Amino acid sequence: MDFLRYRHVSTILLLAALAGCTQQQNTQDLKEKTAQATAEVKRDANAVAAGIREGWSRDQPLDLNTATKEQLLSLPGMTAAEADRVIAGRPYKEPGEVVTRRIMPKTEYDKIADRVTAKK
Repeated sequence: MDFLRYRHVSTILLLAALAGCTQQQNTQDLKEKTAQATAEVKRDANAVAAGIREGWSRDQPLDLNTATKEQLLSLPGMTAAEADRVIAGRPYKEPGEVVTRRIMPKTEYDKIADRVTAKK
């Protein structure tokens, strides 16, 4: 008697599994959903990586002698023209030279003074 009861349960489970498998999704819809999910994951991963890079660089001052234009532009208030002048004026013995050599005004330098250095 127990055997028949288990047979019914297994038959019901088998039918339920087959019913679930018979629903066919449109392959194009599946491809689109997969592409969308992949794009979202990629965007999120890039955002996380950017946040990590920003967190690491936040504690380390930017070297005026080796920084790229993009790195200089990440400093508060730095304009493209100022970044170009900083690069053209290299090398620096100390960060304050950007003011004494009239590469940028003191008011602008004061905004970035604690975030820059000049290594040899």
